[in-house]
Amino acid sequence: KAMNKTVTRNELQARLAANPGLVLLEALPAKYYNDWHLPNAKHFPHDQARQLAPTVVPDKSAEIVVYCASKTCQNSHIAANVLRQLGYANVAVYAGGKEDWKEAVEA
Repeated sequence: KAMNKTVTRNELQARLAANPGLVLLEALPAKYYNDWHLPNAKHFPHDQARQLAPTVVPDKSAEIVVYCASKTCQNSHIAANVLRQLGYANVAVYAGGKEDWKEAVEA
């Protein structure tokens, strides 16, 4: 099966700047999302991805980036795979996730 495209933090920031319509999805349980999430990210738990996709991302051509906790966390990849299976054409994973984002913010 095809691997998901991944983006670095810098690439993600550039994409967000270039496309205000980019859909950023956090593939973690609610308590982690509610604790804190990336700016404008939507809650998209990986185990509910199939049910949530039509509501959270109605536009299958939207530019989507999925992230989760860290490089070792697979939730974002699982959610991205589901989106691809559902026919979303432009899906990438921010593999560093919250851990990487937080390191940069606190640096």
